[in-house]
Amino acid sequence: MKTKYIDFITQTFDFPNEEFNLEGNDLTFHDVNLMELVQKFGAPLRFTYLPKISDNISKSKRWFTNAMKKLNYKGKYHYCYCTKSSHFSFIMNEVFKNNVHIETSSAYDINIVENLIAQGKINKSTYIICNGFKRDQYIKNIARLLNNGFNKTVPIIDNYEELDLLQEAIDGKFKIGIRIAAEE
Repeated sequence: MKTKYIDFITQTFDFPNEEFNLEGNDLTFHDVNLMELVQKFGAPLRFTYLPKISDNISKSKRWFTNAMKKLNYKGKYHYCYCTKSSHFSFIMNEVFKNNVHIETSSAYDINIVENLIAQGKINKSTYIICNGFKRDQYIKNIARLLNNGFNKTVPIIDNYEELDLLQEAIDGKFKIGIRIAAEE
């Protein structure tokens, strides 16, 4: 029976990989000695390697660019960072170095968006994709953005009732996206 952590890692992941490596008996992540961090800060340990965020965004953009060229797709691709991934300011600051748009999933996320607007991190040319179930406060917050001229705010509706509620709350025309559950 395999009971060591390294056994779990080797059966679960391709190891070593571009991020993790073994140097002697020490596990490193992008040349950062994780054992030294555990000894200094204790365990369990969680840390964020900020350069990897930009690397992954660039990789995603590159994949889409290549696929669009290969398929002769004439549309545009806009990378949207999902605030539910992490809303910590140090992470958001790294994300916004990459010319991205934003995706929300709750009423609370709109408060984050409004804070980002106040800080000048996003503006009226930024797409704000509003996913998630639309409870009353989320509808009100989405409407506030649209009614304040953030016309690239796009609610993604899950059902027709959401559309009715949005139409009641929003002055004028607005764009929507439609979520389609493929398995249904």
